[in-house]
Amino acid sequence: MATVVIGSARDIVEEAGVPRFLFVDFPLGNPMGKPDDVEMQRSVLDLALGLVPSAIAPRTTVQAPQRWGSDDWRSNFMRVDESNRDALKAAGDARRQQQSDFKKASG
Repeated sequence: MATVVIGSARDIVEEAGVPRFLFVDFPLGNPMGKPDDVEMQRSVLDLALGLVPSAIAPRTTVQAPQRWGSDDWRSNFMRVDESNRDALKAAGDARRQQQSDFKKASG
């Protein structure tokens, strides 16, 4: 069975030695493109499927030409500082409580 990995963490995926890898320079968690952007998502999928017959060697990496738009996301992606620390802590606390409640209800 042919395998193609689509991802944004190039160093990690290449280190794993996958047979075919389509690298997309998008924020982590968005390997297919922007939410609700069906055209972008289809173009990423087309590129990935095209790797199946075109990859000529194991561990082939191809970089997708698609761009997220501006690169503004880079400066804010996963940023933690005084402007958002309290909100992130509250979100983490709420998530941990939700997970705890789920475990209690299903256990």
